[in-house]
Amino acid sequence: MDAGVVDLSRLQFALTALYHFLFVPLTLGLSFMLVIMESVYVMTGREIWRQVTRFWGKIFGINFVLGVATGLTMEFQFGTNWSYFSHYAGDIFGAPLAIEGLMAFFLEATFVGLMFFGWDRLSKLGHLFVTFLVALGTNLSALWILIANGWMQNPVGATFNPETMRMEVSDFDAVLFNPVAQAKFVHTVSAGYVAASVVVLGVSAFYLLKGRWIEFARRSMVVAAAFGLASSLSVVVLGDESGYALTDNQKMKLAAIEAAWHTQESPAGLTLLGMPDTAARTTRYSVEVPWVLGLIATRSLDKEVTGMSELVLKAQERIALGIKAYDAVETLKADPSNVAARAQFEAHKRDLGYALLLKRHLADPRAATPQQIEAAAWDTVPSVPLMFWSFRLMAMIGFLMIALFATAFVVASRRKHLTTKWFLRLCVAAIPLPWVAIELGWVVAEMGRQPWAIEGVLPTFLAASSLSRTALWTTIIGFTALYGTLAVIEIRLILAAIKHGPVEHQEPTPEPGRIAALPLAA
Repeated sequence: MDAGVVDLSRLQFALTALYHFLFVPLTLGLSFMLVIMESVYVMTGREIWRQVTRFWGKIFGINFVLGVATGLTMEFQFGTNWSYFSHYAGDIFGAPLAIEGLMAFFLEATFVGLMFFGWDRLSKLGHLFVTFLVALGTNLSALWILIANGWMQNPVGATFNPETMRMEVSDFDAVLFNPVAQAKFVHTVSAGYVAASVVVLGVSAFYLLKGRWIEFARRSMVVAAAFGLASSLSVVVLGDESGYALTDNQKMKLAAIEAAWHTQESPAGLTLLGMPDTAARTTRYSVEVPWVLGLIATRSLDKEVTGMSELVLKAQERIALGIKAYDAVETLKADPSNVAARAQFEAHKRDLGYALLLKRHLADPRAATPQQIEAAAWDTVPSVPLMFWSFRLMAMIGFLMIALFATAFVVASRRKHLTTKWFLRLCVAAIPLPWVAIELGWVVAEMGRQPWAIEGVLPTFLAASSLSRTALWTTIIGFTALYGTLAVIEIRLILAAIKHGPVEHQEPTPEPGRIAALPLAA
């Protein structure tokens, strides 16, 4: 496989995925915020809460359309750009995506129309139930997609069949309740809630700065502050749980995040800052907090966090055992009834993927030299500087969000403080920050898995389709131009909706020389 084709395929999928996830967080968060806002309207009957719900529903709708369109394109790329991956793991990976389409997507598509056009056709309680189903469908969609992604990170409940040369499901319950997938789901969804809360908070602050729709903005800010504070706290707690899941399932990713080149004595210290040096395989100018990493990663003071050098040695051992599995597979391809080869494969099948890492260096892994095995083992180390700094910037933004929402909660609960202009400007300026953190989170999740398309099973360089560089560049440029145009359209539509405000029916402009009639007031 041409390395350039693999890199371009990865670039195209990364651009599509990162672009798609510009829309997903706002959809996830706004859906349940709409449920909260409409619940208040149903309980109180106050028209202002109907106005609040309908306005934010309009923003939700604009964003929802773009999210669906870009998500479909991303799923099609598994067949166009990653055909061997689809062949190799389609039996497992395809099931959650199919369920997502049948259960979640159709649930959303069915009820989203009722949510937008059923205000005057459904009862208050009926419309609230429809809004809840839309929110449920949106979050179920995320669940099934993250179950599929979690399986790529931790491929449980599946085995390789040498007769079909494919991965097959052996325990779907294990796939469904994969600890990595569950941790990713709650962490990702909570991050989406934070993003939506910041948008509502920032737009409300903008209205307060302009002195427009004060009562609308105040109520929206109260919901955003409370929902955002709970969500930002949960992001940190659930992020900690995700880190704990890495200890058992993705030790190399954890070591790269912490730039832990060597195993430390327990309990390991957490590196706050430093300069990872890939060439010297050390972290210069590191500032550590004693014991913290051990507590986060192992929930104890007596267990160690394995370093990258020791993990590379383990990878070398697994590559050597994987060569035996590879040899057995080649024998079974020629003679499926060979009992000895079958027994050899069963003994070493969990290490087969490690032998495939050698195909980057030579055609037949069985002919590998010790030097080539060592080189392949070091290939399992992801980009340490990228992982190290992406994680820290993401975490820093997460703690800033907690401080922002805690302050907003205090400000919103004291009406007289809503004129604090420096804080309102800060809320507006903070709108992009959750997206920066979310995209960095995906960089950590996906780059930390490299060189694997499926952790420990299928290397990324073997998963791509046999495409030409010209075809890939053409589609990358085309997608970039199309998506750039759609992004401009969406931003302009949202800005126009914000400029128009929560006013559903504009009064007609009076003719020159005439004064519009005013209603009598008591």
